[in-house]
Amino acid sequence: MQLSEQEFLAAINKHRGILYKVSRLYFDKPEDQQDLFQEIILQLWKSITSFEGKSEFSSWMYRVALNTAIVFFKKEKRKPDSYSFLNSEPIAYEDYNEVKDEQLDHFYKAVKQLNKIEKALILQFIEGFSGKEIAENLGISEVNVRVKTNRTKSKLQEIIKNQGYEF
Repeated sequence: MQLSEQEFLAAINKHRGILYKVSRLYFDKPEDQQDLFQEIILQLWKSITSFEGKSEFSSWMYRVALNTAIVFFKKEKRKPDSYSFLNSEPIAYEDYNEVKDEQLDHFYKAVKQLNKIEKALILQFIEGFSGKEIAENLGISEVNVRVKTNRTKSKLQEIIKNQGYEF
């Protein structure tokens, strides 16, 4: 499927929340999140010709974003931490809500303790992907998706509870 530059940018803009979530999931520092965000967009552009239109654009975008994040995270993990911005602001993508921000912090801290399959699975689950779509994206069966989703949700609840956050 061939998309023009304008169609590509419109599709990226429509689903940019996916990119913010993936970026925040893999990195704490706003500058690292922004670097990953840009790397994902670059990889999406470079691989747009592989999008055949057999699935939703957002599903394809998720696959590329997660694969890029995993590779990028491994590269960044090997680099020494040579800078720090004391008063950095997180990537802003919606109105600020202190309670929601605290909940998200606990959630993201918990998700970071999951393995890469659990991270990808829970992100897609939250985004409302069907079991079939998640199965296709992760290369596992729908039954396995249901089992892993239930186990991962329980694991997240336990991690968050151990962090001292009350539901």
